[in-house]
Amino acid sequence: MTARWSGRQFHNQPEASHTHGFLADLWEEVRAATGGALAVTVHAHNAGVTGSDPAALQMLVAGELEFMTLMGGILGQLVPAAEIQGLPFAFSSHSQVHAAMRGPLGEYLRREMAVKGIHGFRDGVLENGFRHIVSIDRPINTAADLAGYRMRIPDGRMFEDAFRCLGADPVVVNIRDLYGALRERRVDGQENPLAVVEVNRLYEVSKYVSLTAHMWSGFNLIGNAVFWRRLPGDVQEIVNRAVAAHVGRQRAYTDAFNRELEARLATERGMLFHTADGASFQAVLSGEFYQRWRRDLGERVWRLLEDAVGKQL
Repeated sequence: MTARWSGRQFHNQPEASHTHGFLADLWEEVRAATGGALAVTVHAHNAGVTGSDPAALQMLVAGELEFMTLMGGILGQLVPAAEIQGLPFAFSSHSQVHAAMRGPLGEYLRREMAVKGIHGFRDGVLENGFRHIVSIDRPINTAADLAGYRMRIPDGRMFEDAFRCLGADPVVVNIRDLYGALRERRVDGQENPLAVVEVNRLYEVSKYVSLTAHMWSGFNLIGNAVFWRRLPGDVQEIVNRAVAAHVGRQRAYTDAFNRELEARLATERGMLFHTADGASFQAVLSGEFYQRWRRDLGERVWRLLEDAVGKQL
């Protein structure tokens, strides 16, 4: 059967990642359940588009792309409230994050997305994991060790502000170019969940893992709102069911994968692990940084976060 509706799904990870296969399964289930009426192809590394995530986001809003996954820090370029997902030390567990994203905080973020022409899925927050600092030449024990450190960051305002406050020199590098930036020593290190270190082979170009868990990181499954509204209600429901099922599988897999990698990256990849002094990072950020972001994000989204996870500094 020729597809009545067709589209593309972008994501920024490799095919052999904790993301690609689950998205492929999701859209294959939708294709089968709709009798081929809705056909969506999945493209790793954002199909190689120049500019990666920020460029793909612009494509999605313009109607040139139907679906993508994107972390809140970059989604925040168009939907400022989405930055709340990456507030340092705000979340203490994966389950806490996902409960918040299904609750009033997530509902508020999805309404803010809709204003910008973006459809967000209630059960569509994929897991990436808590972020840790991974360095080429030396471990990071305390916040003071970041003085002058060339820290690779994704293109997000909160990332830049947080690491500048911590004394580092933030350097924006797209995930697709991160391996080369580490290999060529254009940066001293980067910060990401362990799954990203493994699937992008960053263990080949970095050595020291400082367990900081300074930010939670995930991927919001989003769509072009016009495309979504064109789909009949029964097709939307099929997609929603598939999203809940396969994103749920992806979260469970990635949680286990990140835990397993603490041992694998040490024993099989030769990386050196230690636990950093997280309190030293929180002490630096607990002043003007938190106050500034509370003003910037607004009292409403800040209160929704605190309702979900407790009072923030």
